[in-house]
Amino acid sequence: MATSDATDGTPAVIDGLDEVVGLLAGKRVAVLSGAGLSTDSGIPDYRGEGRRVRKPMTFQEFRADPAKRQRYWAGSHLGWRTFAAARPNAGHKALAALEASGVVSGVITQNVDGLHLRAGSRRVVEIHGSMDRALCLTCGQVFARADLARTIDGLNPWIDEPGSVLLQPDGDVEITEVDRFVVPDCSVCGGMLKPDVVFFGEFVPTEKFSESVSIVADADALLVVGSSLTVNSGVRLVDHAARRKHPVVIVNRGDTRSDRRAAVKVDAGTTETLVALAARLAL
Repeated sequence: MATSDATDGTPAVIDGLDEVVGLLAGKRVAVLSGAGLSTDSGIPDYRGEGRRVRKPMTFQEFRADPAKRQRYWAGSHLGWRTFAAARPNAGHKALAALEASGVVSGVITQNVDGLHLRAGSRRVVEIHGSMDRALCLTCGQVFARADLARTIDGLNPWIDEPGSVLLQPDGDVEITEVDRFVVPDCSVCGGMLKPDVVFFGEFVPTEKFSESVSIVADADALLVVGSSLTVNSGVRLVDHAARRKHPVVIVNRGDTRSDRRAAVKVDAGTTETLVALAARLAL
């Protein structure tokens, strides 16, 4: 049992930390991160306890239905403001410090918020893409999301009118006037734009998954932080590590799909655990 400082200044007890330190000491560690790492940066974890169950929009729905595409872009545009305002938390910074010290060999993230790179991590695979880019499905042109957001604001000056947007307790938004929302087109060819993220119904790009497997293969252990491993790509990476006899450590509040694969499972918050881990390993 070990302790670290909690955000309110009182010691936080982290069961299993000594075992994790003993397991990872002297090893090169690959990291797989999920949404639980970014909650302390103000980005909601939509699979967390108490969250309202949602049916995600599939890529097929996005392409085929203009009304659903309109709803998606309206909510995504407002959600982008939360992403753009978010800052790396102490957990992101701890992983960057562990990489700088030679402990972490690379980070594979299921998150699309870009916070690992902003925290200073260098070898990062954004396996599900990043919200800071959009691309045209016709010509392949890539657009900076900040520039696109300004275009959307110009097309939809009403978006901040009182009553047009209802903010939900978990940070999601409901748009009450979706029919008014103007979806931007590609300024190069007039084609359909999509955030550069992997939708449900899409496959993770082969090159990204191959690079993720390489990070796992080149390491001596796998550390999973803040992921319930609901998405198959994460489970497959854990399986790759297990087949290579690499010890797997999972830090997550609640059960995951791969708990049986873990040499150590720590049921605790990611930020305080990573800060304590970095203090012990990044020497």
